[in-house]
Amino acid sequence: MSTDFPGFPKAGFEFLDDLKENNTRDWFAENKARYRETLQDHLLDFIQAMVEPLAEITPHFVADARRNGGSMFRIHRDVRFSKDKRPYKEHAACHFRHSLGRDAHAPGFYVHLATDEVLYGGGIWMPPSDALYMIRRAIADRPKEWEKVLSDQAIRDIFGEIGGDGLKRPPKGFSADEPHIKDLKRKTFFLMHRTTPKAAQSPAFLNEVVEGFKTAAPLMRFLCKAVDVPF
Repeated sequence: MSTDFPGFPKAGFEFLDDLKENNTRDWFAENKARYRETLQDHLLDFIQAMVEPLAEITPHFVADARRNGGSMFRIHRDVRFSKDKRPYKEHAACHFRHSLGRDAHAPGFYVHLATDEVLYGGGIWMPPSDALYMIRRAIADRPKEWEKVLSDQAIRDIFGEIGGDGLKRPPKGFSADEPHIKDLKRKTFFLMHRTTPKAAQSPAFLNEVVEGFKTAAPLMRFLCKAVDVPF
């Protein structure tokens, strides 16, 4: 396992704190070098350090340390259809997606850095309707497999319960008396552990995330099988 990532510097979180107060294109242009030096470059180092540990968990998820088009999310917000016109995200994040997935809607592992919390975990966010139906169908058709994921003690210890927004009513094709109706209503499925920026500044953070990803593997395996991709 790679252990050469020293943790994220405090200066990166200070940059995000300042960005909250100055979320404008002019300010960012003046501070772009600071963004790269204190945050982006270190996130790329973290992604690169994840290559070997992630491959040991599963060969089908990708850690791609490119500045554009890889595992790192862009800091620019898409404001085309939003009332919130702030041009930049006030957090940094990376997504280790399935090799067959084109975007964040595929199964993947995730790390999120913000000034008030740091998150890591895995799952699938807002999958397209066909994939969502396949996941729901898998839960309904293989309840014992799903119950094994839900009852996994290591998952419960680190992540608690599976999360994700859901419908108010049962989805089409599923009855209200299904044994796992709460989960069948979900539009998103994820396990997420919350920690602190201080924890992310430690050299131990990389191994903590790796162990979290290993623990989340039963959910990831179930989701991959449901949407017919290898884990």
